[in-house]
Amino acid sequence: MPKPVHGSTDGAQPVPRARFDAIPLALVLALALAALPLIGSMSSWATLTIAGLAMGLIVFVIASGLTLVFGLMDVLNFGHGVFIALGAFVATTVMGAMNTYGGFVSSPSLTVNLGAVAVAALAGIVSAAALGLVFERVLVRPVYGMHLKQILITMGGMIIGEELIKLVWGPQMIPLQPPESLRGALVVGDVAVEKFRLLAVVVGLAVFVGLLWLLNRTKLGLLIRAGVQDREMVESLGYRIRRLFVAVFVAGSGLAGLGGVLWGLYQQSVIPQIGAQVNTLIFIVIIIGGLGSTLGCFVGALLVGLMANYCGFLAPKAALFSNIGLMVAVLLWRPQGLYPVGHR
Repeated sequence: MPKPVHGSTDGAQPVPRARFDAIPLALVLALALAALPLIGSMSSWATLTIAGLAMGLIVFVIASGLTLVFGLMDVLNFGHGVFIALGAFVATTVMGAMNTYGGFVSSPSLTVNLGAVAVAALAGIVSAAALGLVFERVLVRPVYGMHLKQILITMGGMIIGEELIKLVWGPQMIPLQPPESLRGALVVGDVAVEKFRLLAVVVGLAVFVGLLWLLNRTKLGLLIRAGVQDREMVESLGYRIRRLFVAVFVAGSGLAGLGGVLWGLYQQSVIPQIGAQVNTLIFIVIIIGGLGSTLGCFVGALLVGLMANYCGFLAPKAALFSNIGLMVAVLLWRPQGLYPVGHR
């Protein structure tokens, strides 16, 4: 008589464990190595690679909120850009006030400058999360399960949000520079690395690790994922799935606000259309990675960041279409994206 498989009951088939697929992750290294002979200079390649990784991690922070909402709630939120824009503008106001009344932004102290960025980022997260709560209750809740209506109503919400931002802050571009000690670059040999990009790398990696831990290692993540698979069963156990889903939407909006702060500092300026401008890039990342996959979003964002920087250096005219070409190539290889939804 065969021995029962560990973790299964007699007569039941064992549930196979999902194995980690390292091939998509290896694409990041392959792309970087393929660009080296084309660029020629090792120092230029290293500078572009670090800049591309930093850009990719900022895009990941922005896109991770939308990935969370779609993967766990099945909501196509095309109004995600309004949370990005609000977070960026609130951070601009907060940093301006801190510099006017305390000189925190112009201080040469790294600790003070990091504190100023943290306060501005927190303000951006809270404001975007609050707007996300209103957005979910007023616009998204009536159209759960109706994707076409979700697209139309959330796009309308983003347009209205942009107009309200223009009403409060005006339609003009507002400068948003990193604090004094985060400006400029660190030079190591012949490689120049902008200081703010290093901070963006740290924040992006922290968000990635935090999301994976939350979704895979905590009871809250287990309840959310179980609610996606069988909502009625989880509710029968006494858990209020609707509240969990609202919390997911608010958290996704807050991540968009954080991404807006980082993107505004990265661009060193903010405009009311900042969210709409980056929306296309976000959806490219999500499609490349696999709809709803946090790991896929991470890998896709790194690929997009590297491709944008390499093409911008080698063929500036092709840079605008490079990421679309990357998306097409990935989908021809893997139509469901690099990591399907099973890889959270």
